Amino acid sequence: MRAVQKGELSIFESLEESSYCLGCRACEVVCPAGVEYGHMLEEWRDAAWQGKNRPLIVKLLLFVSNNKFFVRILGLFNLRNYQKKKKSDVNLMLGCFERGLFPEVSKSTLQIFEEVSLNPNQGCCGALHAHNGELARGRELAKNLGKKLSGTIVTTSGGCAAHLSDVLGKDRVREVSQYFYEKQMLEQLRPIFKNQKKVRLGLQDSCHLRNGLGIFKEPREILKKIGDYQEVPYASECCGAAGSYSLVRPKDSKKVVEKKKEAIKKLDLDYLVTVNPGCQRQMATNIKKGPKVISIVELIAMSLNTKESA
Repeated sequence: MRAVQKGELSIFESLEESSYCLGCRACEVVCPAGVEYGHMLEEWRDAAWQGKNRPLIVKLLLFVSNNKFFVRILGLFNLRNYQKKKKSDVNLMLGCFERGLFPEVSKSTLQIFEEVSLNPNQGCCGALHAHNGELARGRELAKNLGKKLSGTIVTTSGGCAAHLSDVLGKDRVREVSQYFYEKQMLEQLRPIFKNQKKVRLGLQDSCHLRNGLGIFKEPREILKKIGDYQEVPYASECCGAAGSYSLVRPKDSKKVVEKKKEAIKKLDLDYLVTVNPGCQRQMATNIKKGPKVISIVELIAMSLNTKESA
């Protein structure tokens, strides 16, 4: 970045480096100077990933998420989950691809929180754009969503939460585990049992949620109430999904997730819990034999619906 800034290196000579970075922002939390590398990476890609230099798969993702009609289509077969609720000052943000891949996540959120309203006529939050070379468009979409959804916006995606917080302000955005924790609902949770033993649970952090917003205690406190919580080795490190990374650089993505797979197998978990749809897809795709990969909000719903056990 410094070489490009000084004119010693062309921005287009740095394409490989700009795509190789996971963008997980782990460097930010250990940087003594507090350099915001995540924002610098977004600006770097905004300059470099233009025209033919933007990966084809990224162009396709942005094309879909740029069009509200296509975003609505992603959840077309799951519209029964998106029935309108009474208007309130707390609104659920529907993830663009999450609504198609994991529709139960939004459905569970609406079941858990009676006060959360839903407007199905909403577009993308812009996180995908900001991370992939359309920074201005990403901020524009976030502002549009902020106008569409009044009051507090609850999101089930760590990456979206970080992006929206950056554009709209942290006071307006709550990630779902953060929202549940702040509402002091922990005591409502009941343990889930399997073979008369509490289920064994582990967590894969969302990079943007942990490194960008500092949220990692909240989901862990929730899981400790539900089962026998096991800290997953390397949980704080990126799983390799990293937004579009697993699609742009699939081989490198698999290398990142490989050591996690072995560590998770040794824990003999019943559930591996995620707080981001990209992480959920990545772990479910790569862990064929092992724990069930599930969103934390689905597990919370299971817990709340569990009958008291002796």
